[in-house]
Amino acid sequence: MSTAASQIRLLLVEDVPQVAQYVRGLLNAQQQVRLLDVVSDGRKVPGLVKELRPDIVIVDALLQGKVRGLAVAANLREGDLRLPTIVLTVPQNPVQRDPSKGVDYVLTMPFSGYELINLLQTVAAEAEASKPEGRSFVYSIFAPKGGVGKTTIAFNLAVALAQLGDVKTVLVDGSLQFGDLRSLLRVPADTPSILDLPTDRIAESDLSDVLWRDPSGIDILLAPPRVEMHEMLTVRDVDKVLSILRRVYSVVVVDTPAAVGEMAMAFLDASDVIVEIVTYDSTTIVNTRSMAEFFRSIGYPPSKVRYLLNRADSNGGIDPASLVASLGREPEFRLTSGGALVVESNNQGIPFVLADPAAQISAEMARIATDLMALASAGVAEPVKRRR
Repeated sequence: MSTAASQIRLLLVEDVPQVAQYVRGLLNAQQQVRLLDVVSDGRKVPGLVKELRPDIVIVDALLQGKVRGLAVAANLREGDLRLPTIVLTVPQNPVQRDPSKGVDYVLTMPFSGYELINLLQTVAAEAEASKPEGRSFVYSIFAPKGGVGKTTIAFNLAVALAQLGDVKTVLVDGSLQFGDLRSLLRVPADTPSILDLPTDRIAESDLSDVLWRDPSGIDILLAPPRVEMHEMLTVRDVDKVLSILRRVYSVVVVDTPAAVGEMAMAFLDASDVIVEIVTYDSTTIVNTRSMAEFFRSIGYPPSKVRYLLNRADSNGGIDPASLVASLGREPEFRLTSGGALVVESNNQGIPFVLADPAAQISAEMARIATDLMALASAGVAEPVKRRR
């Protein structure tokens, strides 16, 4: 199924006629979702799924009968069906999202038609993106301290990834408050930003009017032009934006803010791989160690984070062995300082990988891009959500 061009095929598992009729009424007024059937007996669900081949199943958590609602969801996850499942519930019966038990998403009554359609489209897009043949990848460039070259690395990595072949790449300025990429590229103040995307439903066509077409060949979704404007964005906005970008681009690179707040975590949660920048700097090393403990506490596996040692040729008097000991492993990637090339390229707003492709730092960045894509191709890069 291509969610951009096809209807979403839905199966509803519901034994309360009034609820089933309400959902039917919401869906009758639109064309994006086709309700295949309503089934009230949980025992019939596996057979109907194989027969009707829905894209998404909605199950009422309060479903009665031989097989209760949550058991239906669990059975779908344990079998070979592996369909995205939305569990319907009420405030008096809270249900926690738990994909391991088949509860991929939770929808609480009462809900509007917009909420229902938007959730179905989001679920379908994520399911489409997770297929091996249509998978896109999100790489977030993160640093627990400023001044370590994060934005420069994000920009050049995005360009290097785009140069690998038919890799359609977009760079997101996730530093929503200060717009680091706006500064680096000296983009005009009136250039559209993430704020110019619709606040309700985002379509692929909306992107063309908002994205900055960089001369380097990549598209860039810029942060708001003024500091106070970041407050107009919500985590839900970020989730919707990343969902549509995954549908359009093979690779999404995010330049994240250094502060670990709600928005930063929205980007990090959605990432297949977090490339964390570390340097031979005592404060950076301490902060990196603290972040490793934090990531572990929220359920990120070590494989979700890959360390990039920037300015690897300048240890500043710090023993390289102590850095490895602090990280608990060797950094996966290394970049030399690049010297005048990086400074001059940044001053001109162009990527150093294009300014001098033969330079050592450019070759190193190209290898990092190749290695990251190899991780994705091998299935090592997997989106892992945090424990909540």
